[in-house]
Amino acid sequence: MMRSSIAIIFFLVVLVSCDSKTVVSEMQAMPDVWNKDNVVSFQIPQLDSLQKYDVFLHLRNTNSYKFNNLFLIVSMEFPHGKTITDTLEYRMANPDGTWLGTGIGSVKESKLWYKEQVSFLEEGTYTLSIGHAVRNNGTVEGVTNLEGITDVGFSIEETSQQ
Repeated sequence: MMRSSIAIIFFLVVLVSCDSKTVVSEMQAMPDVWNKDNVVSFQIPQLDSLQKYDVFLHLRNTNSYKFNNLFLIVSMEFPHGKTITDTLEYRMANPDGTWLGTGIGSVKESKLWYKEQVSFLEEGTYTLSIGHAVRNNGTVEGVTNLEGITDVGFSIEETSQQ
């Protein structure tokens, strides 16, 4: 009985791991609030330069997140010093207030498109940096301490279309 249980568990782990196209994934837990000066950075290891990848951002939020959208400033620093910076807006909730992310309970995870069909041609380590630029309606100054974002991360997956 014990042997068959171990064999079944091993088979399920192999089955799940073979199905995933994810090659790199990392999350960082946030403190109680996400300060606008707290830019979250991730090191991306050397990837196959002949492969194309899709890059996603991942966010977990709770009901204490007070906005229906999210503005992020995302930078990709290449190994040889070039940096590409994008200001991105993502919808986080439907007009009725229900969250768009997945999950059971009060924490929802959103998988957000960042870049598709990307090739990592330069040899070396890339750096992905994520900061928030959320503002209240009608104000120029941004929200200093953003509540309700519990984790920030990214994933890189092999592209399904070549």
